[in-house]
Amino acid sequence: MSKTLALTEELISLSSVTPEDKGCQSRLIELLSPLGFVCETIESDGVTNLWARKGTTQPLLVFAGHTDVVPTGPLDQWTSPPFVPTQRDGKLYGRGAADMKTSIAAMVIAAEEFVQAHPDHKGSIGFLITSDEEGPATDGTVIVCNALKARGEQLDYCVVGEPTSSDVLGDTIKNGRRGSMSGKLTIKGIQGHIAYPQLARNPIHQCAPALAELVAEKWDDGNEYYLPTSWQVSNIHGGAGASNVIPGNVVIDFNFRFCTASTVDGLQKRVHAILDKHGLEYDLKWSISGYPFLTAKGSLSDAMADAIKSETGVTTELSTTGGTSDGRFIAQICPQVVEFGPPNGSIHKIDEHIEVRFIDPLKNIYRRTMENLLL
Repeated sequence: MSKTLALTEELISLSSVTPEDKGCQSRLIELLSPLGFVCETIESDGVTNLWARKGTTQPLLVFAGHTDVVPTGPLDQWTSPPFVPTQRDGKLYGRGAADMKTSIAAMVIAAEEFVQAHPDHKGSIGFLITSDEEGPATDGTVIVCNALKARGEQLDYCVVGEPTSSDVLGDTIKNGRRGSMSGKLTIKGIQGHIAYPQLARNPIHQCAPALAELVAEKWDDGNEYYLPTSWQVSNIHGGAGASNVIPGNVVIDFNFRFCTASTVDGLQKRVHAILDKHGLEYDLKWSISGYPFLTAKGSLSDAMADAIKSETGVTTELSTTGGTSDGRFIAQICPQVVEFGPPNGSIHKIDEHIEVRFIDPLKNIYRRTMENLLL
């Protein structure tokens, strides 16, 4: 068994359902400290974070990831226990196998191999690991980033180990992510008897034209790296629970997945303008869970693409699709951030798994990326 596979299985066996770490980071510290990494545990409201750095000079290449995993779901639907790493038919099964304990194991063993082979490498290597990526993400990576910014530590490159590959290892690198902004819209009407509509004001009827316009609106054209911004309704709730009552209000939850071609302020103003045009009486509460970020093609993406090509023969593609990630926080303090990891077809699912044949090549890609940037 390879060292990367062994460490992956060890981490999977620790039931670190968010925000629990369950000793994963302590194990990483045991492996990184002998290599010369100065390891610092940063705790915040029950969340465990690790910042580890070897070296004091630039450039600083950071590997980032999370030890927490999503809940297992019904245990009786798993073919084997989710926290008992199990190999079947060339695949390693367990919660976190793809998202993202394999990536963490691969990063650590890659760093070990690189440091042992090149003890006098230039620059520095860092690890930023959290147990709060799958949860609210309020006490994890963002806390560490704020601490690093406050003390003036400059990150030059960051590789986040999210599972980005689609069909085979190496086919996709994420060089950005869309932002996510939600709205809770309450349209106010006047409740009344459904047989006397002239004495009431039906907010569902009133909001329908505005809703149709919001659905049809073209928010932007996207750009070279992003698809156009998307606006989607996620929930509509209205009614008093009886078939003969006109409701007093209707609540509509919606979400923007927006790209760098639009701004928060611009999108909000356009939504309000449409609602106001239709003469609606409403309240609208906004919440932003992430801003978009983008790393244009450059030295980091080139180094990783070369590493992928050398290791697997695959020509990778840059992509900004998918949900949010902790890269949105790291991009605030690091000019070049990319995400790369194993295939994501089974993440968050029952019987999550990774093909064993991808595990050591993933480690080698991370090591080759270090060689391309720090030698």
